[in-house]
Amino acid sequence: MEKNALYRREFSNIVNSMKPSAIDAILKAIGDPEMISFGGGLPNPESFPVDDVKKVFNELISTSGRKMLQYGATEGLRALSVTLAKRMKEQQGISCDPSEIVQTTGSQEALYILGKMLANPGDYVISEAPTYLGAITAFRASGIRMIPVEMDNNGMKMDALRATLKKYPHPKFIYVLPNFQNPTGISMNLERRKELIEIVTEAGIIVLEDDPYGALRFSGTPQPAIKSLDRNNNVIYLGTFSKVLAPGFRLGYAVAPQEIVEKMKMVKQALDLASSTISEYIAEAYLSGGYIDRWLPNVVELYRGKRDLMIKSLEQYLPKNVEFTRPDGGMFIWVTKKGANTDKMLEDAIKKKVLYVVGSEFYPENDNHESMRLNFTYSTDEKLVEGVKRLGKVFENTGN
Repeated sequence: MEKNALYRREFSNIVNSMKPSAIDAILKAIGDPEMISFGGGLPNPESFPVDDVKKVFNELISTSGRKMLQYGATEGLRALSVTLAKRMKEQQGISCDPSEIVQTTGSQEALYILGKMLANPGDYVISEAPTYLGAITAFRASGIRMIPVEMDNNGMKMDALRATLKKYPHPKFIYVLPNFQNPTGISMNLERRKELIEIVTEAGIIVLEDDPYGALRFSGTPQPAIKSLDRNNNVIYLGTFSKVLAPGFRLGYAVAPQEIVEKMKMVKQALDLASSTISEYIAEAYLSGGYIDRWLPNVVELYRGKRDLMIKSLEQYLPKNVEFTRPDGGMFIWVTKKGANTDKMLEDAIKKKVLYVVGSEFYPENDNHESMRLNFTYSTDEKLVEGVKRLGKVFENTGN
């Protein structure tokens, strides 16, 4: 018997259906000190409020140390849920009771939990095309099929959604990232947010509104959360501290009707019992103490400058027939060249010491090869400009 064949035979059908991501190669290449990476969705380390976290932690360990070092409740720290409910009402118009909030180990865990509890293997859900790679991974791990719906510069196209619902009339839910979408940076406009609510209310469909980047707005007019427009409990809202505090806390949250919350707690108990109590205590103090409101403008200003610098560099160094989005916030720019194959281009890019994520990774069937995702938040300004220069050379090598 071939070595390790026994183990492969014993793996589940779902695990055997999984395949390595192109991100694996990117992560391996990042170790090269000469490599410039636009691949990871990484916040800039300068955005981390190190001094504030140190101050908060020192105060908490003195006053609440034994509590914050103990196991916590599966749904999370009550005080944090109270603070989150108050803040969402004031800033996003989302009305919820603290008991309708579940704190999760990053919003990625919420995606996995909701996929697991709302759909059976073989069921289908609807998403934007392209969509967040982590959602594809989470839903695929539960054997869920994803039906893509085309986007334009105003978000998911509602006429395309209506046509898709005629063909697939009973999706388990619709997954959207309405603010500075990953991977495109596109935001859904108000008209389409309202129309989406009309569609799902009429059809009785759940919406998962994933909003990791909403606080990172650099320009344009803020749009209301889709959840704030919902009057029938069709929308489950997902948030995270990874972009407004730090990803190392691994702390997110979901806002959902009580019956959904109770089922989420049951699935979460099977995964990790509870999220990090230390992270929950620090996050609550960070919000209620006003630290976030004093620090977040610095992060927005930092990222605005990097977005502007990347757009300027793309205009200067990429061929004129290359298109790209111009996001009002978030962390990503979507670059497209008709007729190109960014999967094949990646090998040349790695030789030139620059990394991106191929566009095909953001489609459930890997059926788009003309685009790539660039992250503008992580690199230093010098490396950002140099990386775009190198990327320009890669595009030139693809010809017209």
